[in-house]
Amino acid sequence: MRISIYLADDHRVMRDGLRTLIETRPDMRVVGESGDGRTAIREVRRLRPNVVLLDIAMPGLNGIEAAREIRRSCPEVEVVILSMHSTTEHVYRALEAGARGFLLKECAGSEVIEAVRAAKAGRRYLSLKMPEREVEAYLRRREAGRTASPLDRLSPREREILQLVVEGASSAAIAKIVFLSPKTVETYRSRLMKKLGVSDLTELIRYAVSNGLTPS
Repeated sequence: MRISIYLADDHRVMRDGLRTLIETRPDMRVVGESGDGRTAIREVRRLRPNVVLLDIAMPGLNGIEAAREIRRSCPEVEVVILSMHSTTEHVYRALEAGARGFLLKECAGSEVIEAVRAAKAGRRYLSLKMPEREVEAYLRRREAGRTASPLDRLSPREREILQLVVEGASSAAIAKIVFLSPKTVETYRSRLMKKLGVSDLTELIRYAVSNGLTPS
């Protein structure tokens, strides 16, 4: 049986390239694709692919939060995160969300097949350009609680609203997306800014982009 794969990346060229590469393999097939995290979650629930390739920075809902929800609602589906960022913090957040692999976009062409096969087999895969020893040491420190990120202080709902805020959505628009009242969204917005120690939208945008919560 062929490995079924779902692609989620907000760049059509990237999705086309991945599809072309994957479909040259007789043991793999692409069953669907989308350009945002919310659509990916909905389609993965419907299609139940073996592996999902998720871009970390997508509009509306980023790949980390999408991975978290996919793994919660479809635990049999494995996730590989695609990213332009190679920091150990990004790797930790991806693995903590349930991703089986982390692949740098610059290496995706040469490594994606291996990453998909590893994920399907239940093995962790880190991009070859990443210093695995350094990543392992960081993961141990995070798990031991000796290294923390401000994002750890935010709930999944706060991270979701953070992304929508920095993408320019109004409180009324966010309320419709997340099914809350505008007043509740404003409360969430004030609370997350306080937790992150930022005082204006510029700082908030800088923080969100640097942490891969939203496309740059």
